[in-house]
Amino acid sequence: MVTVQESEYWRWPESIWVDESKNWQDAEVISCGIDLGSVSTQAVVMLDGELYAYANMRTGTSSAASAEKAVNAMLEKIGDMKRDDIHYIVGTGYGRVSIPFAQKTITEIACHGRGAVYVYGDKVRTVLDMGGQDLKAIKVDSRGKVINFLMNDKCAAGTGRGIEVVCDLLSIPITEAGQLSLQVDEEPEPVSTTCVVFAKSEILGLIRKGWGKERILAAFFNAVASRVVELLERVGVEPEFAITGGISKNIGVVKRIEDKLGLKALEPKYDPQLAGAIGAALFGRALYIKSKK
Repeated sequence: MVTVQESEYWRWPESIWVDESKNWQDAEVISCGIDLGSVSTQAVVMLDGELYAYANMRTGTSSAASAEKAVNAMLEKIGDMKRDDIHYIVGTGYGRVSIPFAQKTITEIACHGRGAVYVYGDKVRTVLDMGGQDLKAIKVDSRGKVINFLMNDKCAAGTGRGIEVVCDLLSIPITEAGQLSLQVDEEPEPVSTTCVVFAKSEILGLIRKGWGKERILAAFFNAVASRVVELLERVGVEPEFAITGGISKNIGVVKRIEDKLGLKALEPKYDPQLAGAIGAALFGRALYIKSKK
């Protein structure tokens, strides 16, 4: 049995992948998208608009170094590709202006909209991006073009960083928290706030009252889901809705959002945490083709 260090309950598994059935040298356009977020960084390479490789890694203290690390890890996995072989690189996300080798930066709202259509299919009309430090509700058309959006980024409440803090507080590995939160006989009332500072004090109070960890997680994730649904309802939710960002992998939050909406989220074809980087790479392909005309 692997023991998790107390300081690492927040740690989620990084991943690097390459589609070995494809040969990048056969591609006419090689584009790269980098989604540099506050908590995680995703880099993808697409060949003629098809996903070929990605790296999903933790964002460090330096934004530029985090982008460099993700791209280099991906290129090392590919083996024989160099950065100069990539025709166009687009940066997006919280730290997009800090990527020195990106030829263009595009907002994460536009990139998540476009990337969500690639990840979920062209039926998606409402996208919920649950990131490290903000939440975005985005309405898109069949091509992923943004029609309307709302965001709440005043604090880390109900975001990936907030969930990391709670998992550290309860000594629960973040990869297990969502499933554990569903192991309650009855859904508890949500905590009164999802503000990380105040929720931390409230959770400590629940621990002193003898609440079990699964019940505390259920109460916190219930509060997160309520906050998210409020944002979604303000922008207007259509049945074809999808979730992107790291929290899309937390079944405890996702199921509660679905229950409150009375809707089932679409099933992704690819890792939904890659949506922003995929959207950036698709923009990169279009920009490169346009430049050649």
